[in-house]
Amino acid sequence: MKISTKAIIGLLLTVLFVGGGLTTMFVWGFCRFYVGPNEMAIITAKVGDPLDEGQILAREGQKGILEEPLGEGRHFRFPLFYEWKIEDAIIIDPGKVGIVTSKVGDKLATGEFIAERGQKGIWRDVLGPGKYRMNRYGYNVEIVDAISIPIGYAGVITSRSGTQAPDGQFANDQQKGVRKDVLHPGLYYVNPQAYKVDVLEIGINQVSLLGQGGSKVVTKARQLGQSQALNVLQNNMLQKQEKKRADYFSKRTSSWAPQSQRGQQVDFKAGKKLHDIAPASLEEGEMNLMELVSFPSRDGFEISLDMTLEFELDPGDIAGIYRRYGDLPAVVDKIIMPQITSISRNKGSEYRAKDFIVGEGREQFQEDLTESLEETLGEKDIRVYNALIRHVEVPNQIRTPIQQASIAVEQDLTNKERQNTARKEAELNTEVSLIEQRGEQVMQETEKLKAEIAADLDKQVATIQAETLRKEAEIRKATASINADKVRVIGVADASALEKVEGEIAKGLQLKTAAFGDPVAYSKWVFADKLNPKMKLNIIHAGEGTLWTDLEKTGFAELGGATQLKNRKK
Repeated sequence: MKISTKAIIGLLLTVLFVGGGLTTMFVWGFCRFYVGPNEMAIITAKVGDPLDEGQILAREGQKGILEEPLGEGRHFRFPLFYEWKIEDAIIIDPGKVGIVTSKVGDKLATGEFIAERGQKGIWRDVLGPGKYRMNRYGYNVEIVDAISIPIGYAGVITSRSGTQAPDGQFANDQQKGVRKDVLHPGLYYVNPQAYKVDVLEIGINQVSLLGQGGSKVVTKARQLGQSQALNVLQNNMLQKQEKKRADYFSKRTSSWAPQSQRGQQVDFKAGKKLHDIAPASLEEGEMNLMELVSFPSRDGFEISLDMTLEFELDPGDIAGIYRRYGDLPAVVDKIIMPQITSISRNKGSEYRAKDFIVGEGREQFQEDLTESLEETLGEKDIRVYNALIRHVEVPNQIRTPIQQASIAVEQDLTNKERQNTARKEAELNTEVSLIEQRGEQVMQETEKLKAEIAADLDKQVATIQAETLRKEAEIRKATASINADKVRVIGVADASALEKVEGEIAKGLQLKTAAFGDPVAYSKWVFADKLNPKMKLNIIHAGEGTLWTDLEKTGFAELGGATQLKNRKK
């Protein structure tokens, strides 16, 4: 039995069609999976080469968890060879950074803990805002706040990795220590594991010593921006910095005293506006130092004073100040306050107690204190603007007599000033009366001038009107004379023209009459000339017969005129 070629081809096509359909159904039904938006698929290979020693994630062709996840879309894997697990992708929102800890890669050198990409450990580079698909079996991503530096602050960077920078020098890119470059106000994606950032107030700040009532340091208030998210980041950053400052205070317990004792209160505030964001702001950290600006005067009396020092930390010097002394509390504690107390004692001991009560002496002491603080703190890159003395405590045994004497002097000056005031008031009253009198005189003179000006104005108006009427009459007279001359000249011209025209006509008639030689002939010519040029003249020679027969010779018979006349005759 022979099978035709067509049958064989049909059978093969049927087998291929059925086989292709079954294959498609199997692949589409059992090998297909879908990865949705913001998701990724972790693939595990069931077959392949074994992993190397210490290897965690597999490469293509190896058995194990594949390093590269699959992204969004439709994928096909044979279930006997692969397994898959759908997980959320890593989403980093704006204002956040991702710190990557790699479990795969080359090992770090001994003593290092910050890795570069391709090494095992904490990566130096961070992941900025965006979407990432990183296999969680090989990479751990911690999402933290980015560094936000508020306006009025600078960020001092301290590198945590590398070799230790030489003492007294800034650290470079491969060294551990304080870096010279600072972060200005703005948002930065910095790895807090690799770099420590401290925010310090720049610009003008104040240290106020309030005597028995305590003292405080008040820094400039932070300026809030339009972005609420950035304000929250800045608030979190400042709270972390305040916690560091609180830790600094707690380590110096031997130098602090309870709030009720006399001393110096140090209050580091980043601005009351922070209360609008977080109730627990930077108010914590108010403590007292067991120091007070007091000194003996030159004549042996104990003097204590209240003062305010205005100082500025320049952004270009803030890194050096932090490297040498530390944060702002340490700067105030180690540098500013010792210089204030030392210079105040040294300068104050040169003045008598009376000098601190009398204005000139206290002003001179303030100038000397300001100049000394400017010079001393300026050498340490701290710029001083003013040292203002507000209140000075002087013992009562010397203050009372001086005050009474000063009061008596001031009372005498007051009485003299009262007498001078009374005299000035009398002079003022006299001057006021003279002014009023002069005012009345001026008003009368003004009314007189107004009347004279009005009369003169009326006179000028009348004169102008009369002159206008005279000019108008003269113009009318001249106009009439010109009109008369015009009429005369026109009449003479018309008469002369008529005379010449009619005379020439008469001369023409004379010449025509003379040409004909006879007036009658001329008249006939005129008559003939006036006849209608279309008129025809026929001469009829009448003979025997009647008038009607003669008319036929004229041509009227053609018009039917003769016939009509005959009919009428009949």
